[in-house]
Amino acid sequence: MRKRKREATALATARTPSLDLVFDILADQRRRYALYYLYGSSDGVATVDEIADHVVSLEEYGDSVDDHRLHVVTSLQHMHLPKLEDAGVLEYDPRSETVRYWNQPSLEEWLEHAQHKELS
Repeated sequence: MRKRKREATALATARTPSLDLVFDILADQRRRYALYYLYGSSDGVATVDEIADHVVSLEEYGDSVDDHRLHVVTSLQHMHLPKLEDAGVLEYDPRSETVRYWNQPSLEEWLEHAQHKELS
């Protein structure tokens, strides 16, 4: 990751995300599924493949499993993980394809509620 990007993430992590940002993050089902996985992991670290497997297990799809998984991985890498990184919720390293989730209590309050409603 670039040093400038890491500094921006560190600054964003130090602040509490606004309610508008929290709801923007949670508005997309695939981002919620990724966050459910990261929030539920013991250390908040995962690979893109681990997150993709979790997302695929929760989504309904008409394609073959391999085609759908490829679509999920691509959307995570190019859209969802960078957006979550820009929001200061996680750090994404595209070279190693690893993700580190940063605890955000204001986000987690709504994430827990969404998970309960969506997956119960």
